Amino acid sequence: MDYEKTLEDIEKSISELREENKKVPIIVEGDKDAEALHKLGIDGEIIRFNTGLSISNFCDVIARKFKNIILLTDWDRKGGYLAFMIKKNLQSRVKCNTKYREIFAKNSMIRTVEGLPSWIKTLQKKVKLD
Repeated sequence: MDYEKTLEDIEKSISELREENKKVPIIVEGDKDAEALHKLGIDGEIIRFNTGLSISNFCDVIARKFKNIILLTDWDRKGGYLAFMIKKNLQSRVKCNTKYREIFAKNSMIRTVEGLPSWIKTLQKKVKLD
């Protein structure tokens, strides 16, 4: 793994996500994911899925409020299923951006949003040592 390139790609994506989140809300699974994004300086609207609503009810609420969302569920099996179901339920009602989820999945050895800040620190240390 090219740690320098990986770190560069992740930091660039975080920066783009920070900018885009000024106008478009991010959907994450839970509180720890939202906290992780705040640690990375992402301060726009972050919506937690785990509020007790069913997927279809959650999506109905989202569709009433937004035309665009950034879908950033974990890139593990559960998160993949959740992303698929949310996208399917919002189809033709809300545009779902999954670009960042795909970039983080490709460029990290972790599987969760909440692990991003510590993964970035690990990469920064590895790059400094090289």
